[in-house]
Amino acid sequence: MNDKTSQALTVAILRVLRPLIRLLLRHGVSHRSFTELAKWVYVDVAAAEFNLDTRKQTTSRIAVITGLTRKDVARLRVQPQPDEREQSERYNRAARVIGAWLRESVFKTKTGEPAVLPLQGDAASFTELVHRHSGDIPVRALLDELVRVDAVQLDADGKVRLKNHGYIPHSDTVEKINILGTDVALLLNTINHNLTNADKGPRFQRKVAYDNLPAEVLPIFRELAAEEGQALLEKLNLWLAEHDRDTNPDVSGSGRNRAGIGIYYFEEPQDEEGSDV
Repeated sequence: MNDKTSQALTVAILRVLRPLIRLLLRHGVSHRSFTELAKWVYVDVAAAEFNLDTRKQTTSRIAVITGLTRKDVARLRVQPQPDEREQSERYNRAARVIGAWLRESVFKTKTGEPAVLPLQGDAASFTELVHRHSGDIPVRALLDELVRVDAVQLDADGKVRLKNHGYIPHSDTVEKINILGTDVALLLNTINHNLTNADKGPRFQRKVAYDNLPAEVLPIFRELAAEEGQALLEKLNLWLAEHDRDTNPDVSGSGRNRAGIGIYYFEEPQDEEGSDV
């Protein structure tokens, strides 16, 4: 790695770490805890992705690649992976149910809006929606989860109303942190692909930003970005559903792949010279 690449990477790491460390300190995660997690990930990635084609990955080679001691590597290789499956699966199931509610005509009104659904029933009901798109999870458990994060409302007459066109846990810190881990990882994977696999075709990665905006226009732009972004996501949701074998069993083709697109809004104050405050 040449000096210019090393310097650029150092600056990029600092930019990525600053908001992350701010979040960790806010939630009481110490440097020692973060360092231990970082060591585990270094070992895990080196063992899984940087092995030689014809040779088994060894503790000594991982130590050389990562800069850790052989003792640390040996200890971390037998340390179990932190369990993230339950949290990830809960997010995916809730998102699938809301996506189907927005997409499938049986769960929509004649004008194309998500219908207010009866809780029970064999056709256009919340129970049927969950059975179709959330595996074997109990209907009441998923309903309670969606009510808890303020995604749906259970009316007094027993009908279920969609409040948000997405699984957005407005008041649930734990679930927001789970989404942080998912969404930031996806963005970094896209950037990594564009840096290292350009010959395979770049993945879409764009943003638009201006740095001399008055405070008064920010609420207007927030609302515009939310409306336009949601409309695009719902359009792409329909397209992906038509080509996904879980929602359309008639789709043919090879392999099993995951693909999608994410949209996020940002704003931050600028000093007089235009740098970040």
